[in-house]
Order: sequence, then structure tokens, then C-alpha cells
Amino acid sequence: MSKKPREQPREDRAGSRIAYGLADIYGGGAFVVISTFFTVFLTKALGMPTALAGTIPLIGKIWDAVTDPVMGNIADRTRSKFGPKRFYLLLGSIISAITFAVMWIPLYSVGATGQYIFYVLMYMLFSTGFTIVMVPYNALLPDMVEDYTVRARFSSTRMIFSSLGAIIAGLVPTLLIRDNTNAGQYLTVALIFAVIFFAVILLTFLGTWERQKPVVKIGFKESFTHSFTVYKSRSFRLLMGIFIFGQGAADFVTGLAVYYIDDVLNAYGGGNFTILMGVILLSQFLGMLLFAPIMARTSKKFPVLVGTPVRMLATLAMLFFSHEGANFTVILALSFIVGLGMAGCSTSIYAILADMADVDELITTMNRPGTCSGMATFVRKIATGFSSAIIGVLLAMVGYDEVIASSGLRQAASVQVGIANVYVFAQIVLLAITLVFVVLFPMGKREFEIIRRETARRKGEDASEPTPEEIAVCEKVTGFRFDRLWDADNALRLSNKK
Repeated sequence: MSKKPREQPREDRAGSRIAYGLADIYGGGAFVVISTFFTVFLTKALGMPTALAGTIPLIGKIWDAVTDPVMGNIADRTRSKFGPKRFYLLLGSIISAITFAVMWIPLYSVGATGQYIFYVLMYMLFSTGFTIVMVPYNALLPDMVEDYTVRARFSSTRMIFSSLGAIIAGLVPTLLIRDNTNAGQYLTVALIFAVIFFAVILLTFLGTWERQKPVVKIGFKESFTHSFTVYKSRSFRLLMGIFIFGQGAADFVTGLAVYYIDDVLNAYGGGNFTILMGVILLSQFLGMLLFAPIMARTSKKFPVLVGTPVRMLATLAMLFFSHEGANFTVILALSFIVGLGMAGCSTSIYAILADMADVDELITTMNRPGTCSGMATFVRKIATGFSSAIIGVLLAMVGYDEVIASSGLRQAASVQVGIANVYVFAQIVLLAITLVFVVLFPMGKREFEIIRRETARRKGEDASEPTPEEIAVCEKVTGFRFDRLWDADNALRLSNKK
């Protein structure tokens, strides 16, 4: 009798990686639409002052200081037959679609103050919906896959779909928003994306799995302290530095792209903006494909270490072509390189994030990927909020006139130069800081395996004794003395003092 062929483990199937990655079409796409068009929608379509419009995302991020820690704790404390993280993907597929759409409802007849309050509240609703999906989603991989290299493959696939989402989110609006002063066109785009986001999140719920494990029992009053203690990990703090400044630099690209093309190059019409966004987003997609196998053979830091310096040089070179009548082909070529650098940063960040719960567990005895994810998502949204606010302030500082903008006229020559300088030098400063954090980040595959081995010792699953080298690695990666590791109190006190 012939034996049945052995079934391939689900973590080795391409279909599993695809199902896992699909939800990041929402994660990667939603903020591209918002970063690129929301401030433009408020200023050019509704006539809101740039400095005021730029504060709306920032207020949303302050709201995230409440929702993200709470959601991380809720995810770690939830019991569900689907698995707690997958349950919130199911719930969030509906909530995310609705909350994204309501942000783009045009409102004219309530006065400037009423209009501002309305869009602040709508942004807060969207941000809550994003939290309900992305905090559990970011925490899902550690509960699906344990192997360091296999996690990297899943993360790489996720980043490919994130990049695909960014391409769709960057191109579809440029094709449909032909008149950037027409508020109705923005709403049409929002409804289309609401349907897309609902579908991809639901497909990820259907195609993933989650290990059942004991819930983390933390009282609601302790939730905030419990959440912020993840920052006691040295590796987590350094990763958040990479996150804030690396992704903040990406936000400056998308947040200023319309202003750069329209006001500096005077090239928004004729499909040029669509072409530029297409080049940036396509290069990000190709960069994900390029960096995925390279990362598996080198380290999770390698893509950002290579991509960021190259991107800085390409960004600086753009300054010499930032004027009306510049060779648009050169602009496109430099933007392609910028997109590759953005891909390197994103690839590294999300691959590393999947390992942070393991470091945190050695410190606290608790396996709490939801909490780690919640605080990472919080930091990401804080970076986006500050980027948007800073962009609004910088545009106001260089003299940007929203009345001229809403009338469809060009800004003064000095304002055009100011926008070009902001577009170039803000990115370079943020990227330089990113590189500092990357160089300082202490963990690769070898260090990860030492952390997992020491955790196994603490659980009584490994009878070996740690070597001096392993002790040094544990201290460097965690930022704790070796004798202070594996202490539940580390998750309950913000101070390191006994």
C-alpha cells in the first residue's frame, strides 16, 4: 500500500504567507492615501489653513496614546476560538472600512471652527479603527511562527503586499482626483478603498492561524504602565528610533509630493503626478522583492543600512532639479532610487518587530506580542502625526498661501524654493538620525538565538549553563543586568529600581 504524501507544514506554504500579507494592503495603503491627500483635501478642496490642517493628524496621534496601549492589552487578554488577534481582524475588517470612508465626507456649512472639530473627530475615528486592526495584526506573526528565518520570509511577503497597497493607494487617487479642489472626487476614492480594505483584512483572517496560549492577566488600571514598560527593552527603544525617523522621512515624501509636483515643478497636470507616484511606489515594490532574499542571507538590518545612504544621495541630488522646466526624466530616476531606499527601511523595521516580543519575554516572563505591537503602532502613528504637523508648520513658515492654493493659482517663487528645500533637507536630517539608531541596534540572528535559549533555560526547558559571552549578549540586547532578567515586576513598574 502506497503511503500518502506528507502534507507540507502550513508555515512553509506560499499560500500562508500570501494570506498573512494581504492585510498590509490596508496597513501600507491607508496612510499613503492620508499622507498624500488628506492635507491637500483640507487645504485645496476645503480651504483650511495649512498650519491648522496639519495639526489634525497630530491630535489623532495624541488619541492613540490612549487607544494603542489599551488595544495591545485587550488583545493579550482576549479569549476567542479564532485566536484573540484573528478575532480583532474579523471585527476590524468592518470597522476599518467605515472609519476610513467617513474621514472624507466634505463639510462646508458649519464655519471654520465646526469644520475643524468635525475632521478632528473623523480622524480620531479612523485612527481607532486602524488600531483595532493593526495592533493585533502586528502581534500575530510571533504566535504563528517561531523560527527566526521563517518569520523573516513572512515579514518579507507582508512588506511586498504593503508595497502593493502603497502602489494602489498612490496611483488610484491620482487617476480619479483630476481636480484637487473638487471634494467629491476625494470621497469617491475613499469609498473605493473602504471596500478594498474590508476585503483584504477579511482574507487575512480566513487564511491565518494562531497558537492558543494563556492570556496575560493584567488589570485595566495597570494597562498603561504595563504597556509602556515594553520601552524598558534597549532593543525595542532603538527599533522605535528607527521607526520614528525612518518612517517619518517616508511621510515627508508622500506628504509633500503634491506640493512639490504642483507648486515647485508646476507639473501636476498631464499625468505627471501619477507617473511620479507610480515610479516611487513601483520602486518600493521592486525593493521589497530585492531585499527579501538578501535579508534572509545577511541580517534584518542590512536593507536599511544599504538603502538609506543611497536614498540620501538621491534626495540631495533632487535639489538641483527642483524648479519649473527641470528635466522630469531625471526627477523620475532619482525618485526611483528614493523608493528603493524607502523599501529597505520598511523591510528591516517590520522584520525586526516580529522578534521584539521574545526580548520582552526574557525581561518580564510574559509573552505579550499584542502589547509590543500596540506600542509600536502607537509610535508609528505618532511619527505620522508629527510629520503632518511639521509639514503644515514648515509650509506656513515658507509662506504657503492656502487662498491662492484653493483658487488654483501658483505660489510665489520664494515659496516654491522653500517647498523644495523642505522636501529635500527634512528627509536627509531624518534619515541621518535613522542610520545612527540602526548602527546601535544590537540584535541579529545569533543574538536572537541566544535570547531564545536563555528564555528556555528560565522556563526549565534547557539544562545548559549560559556562557560569559551569552550573558553579555543578553545584557546588551535587553539593557538589563543578567540577574535582573526574568522578573514579572519588570512589566509592572516604569522604574528599573527595586
